[in-house]
Amino acid sequence: MAAEGELKLLGTWASPYVSRVKLALHLKGLSYEYVVEEDHFNNKSELLLSSNPVHKKVPVMIHNGKPICESLIIMEYLDEAFPDTAAPLLPADLHDRAVARFWAAYIDDKLVPSWKQAFSGKTGEEKAEGMRHMLAAVDALEAAMEWSYKGKPFFGGDAVGFLDVALGGLLSWLHGTEELCGAKILDAAKTPLLSAWARRFGEMDAAKVALPDVCKLVEFAKMKRVQLEAAMAATTVSRN
Repeated sequence: MAAEGELKLLGTWASPYVSRVKLALHLKGLSYEYVVEEDHFNNKSELLLSSNPVHKKVPVMIHNGKPICESLIIMEYLDEAFPDTAAPLLPADLHDRAVARFWAAYIDDKLVPSWKQAFSGKTGEEKAEGMRHMLAAVDALEAAMEWSYKGKPFFGGDAVGFLDVALGGLLSWLHGTEELCGAKILDAAKTPLLSAWARRFGEMDAAKVALPDVCKLVEFAKMKRVQLEAAMAATTVSRN
């Protein structure tokens, strides 16, 4: 258990990357101070800017006054900094570690960008293209669960691991995809393994604490999309 005040997390409630870190902290039983960035998009705090001067975004974990940035890096750091806590995230086997890191990077490199394109593409064609890439990424993850994690309830095996947290942080957004983008990502008929995994993951205490409410998230995303479309329209008018 981390000493009081030893860990500080800078975040915002809707960020799936912040949710990852929250999940990791709760699974490992680590106490921490949560510092909310109220308006992360338009009014970044001095603490955030000084802690992450390169990307200027959350999440940032501050441990003993030293900042660590990027959710996957923070997750690995927590594993290494607190090896005696419960629930190690990365597997002990080196090859299994490499596989978990590969798929976690795949999520950030393939699934997340295609989801963003499906949600906020400038044209219907762009959104449709994003949807195709997003569904292909989900199919790849379904196949990975079948081939590499046969018969296990989680990507981490019998217990939640690194890849579970990497994907689990996005779970509320994935559940909201049908309403936001017009397609159901976690479909029991098409992706039965991922759908069953999502149900098990969502039932965990850590998920109930760390993940945002889906309905609230959907309303927030709709508001942000309206703001984005208005900004794009204003830019087009100004250019004309």
